[in-house]
Amino acid sequence: MAKILIIDDEKAIRNTLREILEFENYKVEEAADGLEGLEKLKDNSYDLIMCDIKMPHFDGIEILDKMQAMGIETPIVMISGHGTIETAVEALKKGAFDFIQKPIDLNRLLVTVRNAIDKKELVQETKKLKKKITNKKSDTVIVGESEAIAKVKEMIEKVAPTEARVLIMGPNGTGKELVARSLHEKSNRAKGPFVEVNCAAIPSELIESELFGHEKGAFTSAIKQKKGFFEQAEGGTLFLDEIGDMSLSAQAKVLRALQENKIQRVGGEKDIKVNVRVLAATNKNLKEEIEKGRFREDLYHRLGVIIIQVPALDERKEDIPLLVEYFNKQICEEYGKPPKKFTNDALKKLQAYSWSGNIRELRNVVERLIILSDNEITAKEVELFSGK
Repeated sequence: MAKILIIDDEKAIRNTLREILEFENYKVEEAADGLEGLEKLKDNSYDLIMCDIKMPHFDGIEILDKMQAMGIETPIVMISGHGTIETAVEALKKGAFDFIQKPIDLNRLLVTVRNAIDKKELVQETKKLKKKITNKKSDTVIVGESEAIAKVKEMIEKVAPTEARVLIMGPNGTGKELVARSLHEKSNRAKGPFVEVNCAAIPSELIESELFGHEKGAFTSAIKQKKGFFEQAEGGTLFLDEIGDMSLSAQAKVLRALQENKIQRVGGEKDIKVNVRVLAATNKNLKEEIEKGRFREDLYHRLGVIIIQVPALDERKEDIPLLVEYFNKQICEEYGKPPKKFTNDALKKLQAYSWSGNIRELRNVVERLIILSDNEITAKEVELFSGK
């Protein structure tokens, strides 16, 4: 339910507006003058403010100025008497959403209120979207200065601008997807799509349909034609995560796609040209998988033109303070609170642990410490709440 503040020194106007707006299911609060209105704005948030232009203490223009100084972006609609049209125009120039002239027209009022609230919601959604995009970009930052991670960064810088296929290897939770996204964003395909496929999460009987698409009627549930991930990644990057879990039949089709830059949808006979760069990742030893007959050697060589080995966290413990600082800022921003302080003994305690879950486990521990600890996190809190 949208919340509206009415600021007007005429009680009759306030009563009329309240009656109309509450009938339309808005929640309404009142202020009898500009001073009371500003006090309410300091302590509460509103979806819309309706304000008389001429009032004792603070008039509408002064309230608008003070709102801007306070960083309040709530839309404000000015209520204007016959003699204050010029002032209303001035208010519009200063950022007011609209003005309504007295006597108030019911239809005009309701349309203006709906439009103002819709605009606020649109602005909020746009800010959220921008934040998501910004966070997504920051998610490709590889944090660390250790020799092990420096080698990974150097490889990314060299390989990203090329069209070479890359096989990213390393234990679970080390950030293989992060490496893949960095390769994409630093490549000539950065403006194209980045399509991620978790091969382990797709049932073996569906993997070919997901990768290559299918034609209508190809199988019982194929009620319409569907493009697969290869086509969806056209002009961009296709990231095959957990490639070691892909079935042999799907591996054969991926190999053909890599060799010929062509695919066939399931149930189709037509070759479809595809222009994608394929990156793959696995936590398995593919050479052992090849010896056991579970992975094709020819596909391994096609995928592994360049191999990037992502180190386990236990191999780069000197990066833990930087990672903690990064996660501390990121997590606290998500929770809308200032970053907490990790003492040196807390960081040393974290460095002393073994991290079988790697970066993912460390982030979870940092989040747990932020939630359960006070503003300063010491070695004692780490012992109590880390779960190690």
